Amino acid sequence: MDPPGSGDQGEASQPQPQPLDWRFAQVFGERAAGEDVQEVDIISAIEFDKSGDHLATGDKGGRVVLFERTDVRDNATRRELERQDVPVTRHPEFRYKTEFQSHEPEFDYLKSLEIEEKINKIKWCQTSNNALSLLSTNDKTIKYWKVQEKKVKRVSVMNLDTSQSLGSSTAIASTSSSKAPLPNGGCSDKFNCLNTNLSFPPGGYPSLRLPVVTSLEASPAARCRRVYAHAHDYHINSISNNSDGETFISADDLRINLWNLEINSQSFNIVDVKPTNMEDLTEVITCAEFHPIHCNTLAYSSSKGSIRLIDLRQSALCDNHSKIFEEHEAPGSRSFFTEIIASISDIKFSRDGRHILSRDYMTLKLWDLNMDSGPVSTFQVHEHLRPKLCDLYENDSIFDKFECCLSGDGLRVATGSYGNIFRVFGCTPGSIEATTLEASRNPMRRQIANPTRPTRTLTSFTRGVRRGGENKGVDANGNSLDFSTKLLHLAWHPTENSIACAAANSLYMYYA
Repeated sequence: MDPPGSGDQGEASQPQPQPLDWRFAQVFGERAAGEDVQEVDIISAIEFDKSGDHLATGDKGGRVVLFERTDVRDNATRRELERQDVPVTRHPEFRYKTEFQSHEPEFDYLKSLEIEEKINKIKWCQTSNNALSLLSTNDKTIKYWKVQEKKVKRVSVMNLDTSQSLGSSTAIASTSSSKAPLPNGGCSDKFNCLNTNLSFPPGGYPSLRLPVVTSLEASPAARCRRVYAHAHDYHINSISNNSDGETFISADDLRINLWNLEINSQSFNIVDVKPTNMEDLTEVITCAEFHPIHCNTLAYSSSKGSIRLIDLRQSALCDNHSKIFEEHEAPGSRSFFTEIIASISDIKFSRDGRHILSRDYMTLKLWDLNMDSGPVSTFQVHEHLRPKLCDLYENDSIFDKFECCLSGDGLRVATGSYGNIFRVFGCTPGSIEATTLEASRNPMRRQIANPTRPTRTLTSFTRGVRRGGENKGVDANGNSLDFSTKLLHLAWHPTENSIACAAANSLYMYYA
């Protein structure tokens, strides 16, 4: 048995990864100074595909815009080049690929309810036959899209080569006639059906040719394969693909449905938290996601700050969870805002499926699936806003739903905040990395030196480590806050240290 404290020494002796040096890569849809943003152009969803070679965004106008990677990469991956001490000078570069109108505004006449076209979530599906496939959803309807390169063809050579005719340009005149044509090329006027303006050279046309069809440059075309509708009474807040490549889930406030990608006429209700009497309702579902490896496992979060892990093999209706992850509040700390700020707005599995990252209004929490006693790490994001909760409640900012993401290697996590800033934290044991970046061409301009951090001890590990909340001031770095500019949506590249984030209608990309 190891002597007491040996674990701390081993942990401290492990070399910590250096904080990343984040740099601006590119921006799409950048606003000019003083330019107004149209509501329909505000980005509402961002998602990388599994390869990281494609990026999709959705906006409040119901459009989906696709970007593709253009930087040339050799067969060796970035990690292999780094292992060989080969300098990787190029950063990921993307270009606009195509866009399409995914959803239109609708009206539910039975409920007298307007259904917005805003894209709530986008999820990439498995690629087949060089075609990109993705799911997009608004509040009520999910659509399955296939985007494929289509070659445009046109007739490039006409039947008659008029340059060989004896006459001038009048040799070929208009072939239109005031008489209605008959089937099989007949003409009702037998005497005038031939155009007298058409003159033939002696011996006929030596260069009579058939039309030649040529292919122009291929262009991507989007086609809606299936529509999954009329399965949710409440607003859809999340969709998630299963690792089996055949099924996906959609979640609203009270129910989670399981779909087969090939069948849009029926779905199976697998989670239902709706009470018999709606007055007994105490919590709602806020997010749901499939495990990245085990196709029978999924997690969903609630407005009370808990995450439930369920196993689809247990029963058809998964009323009982296999595990629940929640952090109990300290006695006497409850206030009017306790439950509001505890509501989880987003959850993400790590790539290996070992951890779950959750985002509530104040914090980011990292949970180990094998340890349900509490989070292994807690990162303070909005602790400096605690004195302003009354103001945030008055202007509804307290209900903003910030997303979160993990790096592909699981060493770092990120989430957004107000003032178009986002924060990156190191989540390895003993890490003190906490970087604040602004969604602009100069991401580090609001960055200050990190304050001293509390040392990590075995006791703090069991309780969960709290980091990032020591900064005092108006915001995390002492800058004035603008609650109208908020960075809600961001995504981390699956294999590289590259982040895409949305500031209103602009898509910013950074690399390290």
